[in-house]
Amino acid sequence: MIDIKLIRTNPELVKENIKKKFQDEKLPLVDEVIDLDNKFRESKNRGDFLRSQRNSISKQIGAFMAKGQKDEAEKAKAQVNEMAQELAQLEIDEANLQEEIKKRMMVIPNIIDASVPIGKDDSENVENEKFGDPVVPDFEIPYHVDIMESLNGIDLDSARRTSGNGFYYLKGDIARLHSAILSYARDFMIDRGFTYYIPPFMIHSSVVNGVMSFKEMENMMYKIEGEDLYLIGTSEHSMIGKFMDTLSPEEELPYCLTSYSPCFRKEVGAHGIEERGVYRIHQFEKQEMIVVCKPEDSMKYYDLLWQTSVAFFRSLDIPVRTLECCSGDLADLKVKSCDVEAWSPRQKKYFEVGSCSNLGDAQARRLGIRIKSKDNGNYFAHTLNNTVVAPPRMLIAFLENNLNADGSINIPKPLQMYMGGKTKITK
Repeated sequence: MIDIKLIRTNPELVKENIKKKFQDEKLPLVDEVIDLDNKFRESKNRGDFLRSQRNSISKQIGAFMAKGQKDEAEKAKAQVNEMAQELAQLEIDEANLQEEIKKRMMVIPNIIDASVPIGKDDSENVENEKFGDPVVPDFEIPYHVDIMESLNGIDLDSARRTSGNGFYYLKGDIARLHSAILSYARDFMIDRGFTYYIPPFMIHSSVVNGVMSFKEMENMMYKIEGEDLYLIGTSEHSMIGKFMDTLSPEEELPYCLTSYSPCFRKEVGAHGIEERGVYRIHQFEKQEMIVVCKPEDSMKYYDLLWQTSVAFFRSLDIPVRTLECCSGDLADLKVKSCDVEAWSPRQKKYFEVGSCSNLGDAQARRLGIRIKSKDNGNYFAHTLNNTVVAPPRMLIAFLENNLNADGSINIPKPLQMYMGGKTKITK
């Protein structure tokens, strides 16, 4: 949610930003907000005037009574009553106007950074940089599920019976590898000074509405029937919600946090759920990183976050690239975002394994995340988030890049201590 002062002072900038995101249907919202805001401020000014008059007249009533001027006192009382009735209606009008303004403000997209490339959808995202040399071996690489099944590491049929498509049983060394990657990711982030968290896996609707757009919520979130609780789609949701309605001392910034959680997603939309595979699924686990910082520092931490993801994958010798998200591919709350993509030797192309986002003060405005400054007064923080690793999706890249011709899997040195000293997974 952007600052309404920006709409008041520079509505054309807001409209131009909407056009850059190819959401022209939202252009009328800017003028509607301006009109509603004018009515709200007129109502508030009228209310302030009436309260001032009411206080003045109320003082006169006592003076009239003291002088025995009962008629004048009764007339003054009648005036006060009329003002009270008008004030009561004004308060109702103001509440309704505020609600209408908020409804529109919640869907007007955040102002994107000047560096964001302009494009309609993800087909126009722009490659930034590659890290590591992509290799295609001289033997055929099977589909990732076939690799897991050859190592007796996955059971999709049983999961389909118990839960349906989009679920899986991992087992044996593949399950252990999954846990090893998460344990290594946890320690990787702690070693870089991030504070480790395990957050709540369910959150209230007020937090959901603060961290994401309504469209995202409808396509992602599972609601607990009969309760004001949603299963999180990523630990970013509950970690940013942790700061809801807080006023933090500026000297404590930045807050650099890393969190583990299971994640639950409907995955509604164009991509859908694979019947066979673990790339797009309803349930997975993830290590996340979150930063809450001063506005002037947010781009510095944006670079730090995606660079940390790259460093994590390169520590396991997996080639990756970063892909800048164009304007039309950015979610409405985001200022700037890039995907980290891992190399797939089987497909001979890169695929997404994580996403880094700077949301400016959009989430902070929605959730009331403020910073107390001795020099600059109180202000809204900037929030950022990024994926460290999200197996089992990352397992696809790992298995393909570490597969040997005999079907065994090499275990890189950083993971060996989490795998009981094993250097290979064999059939």
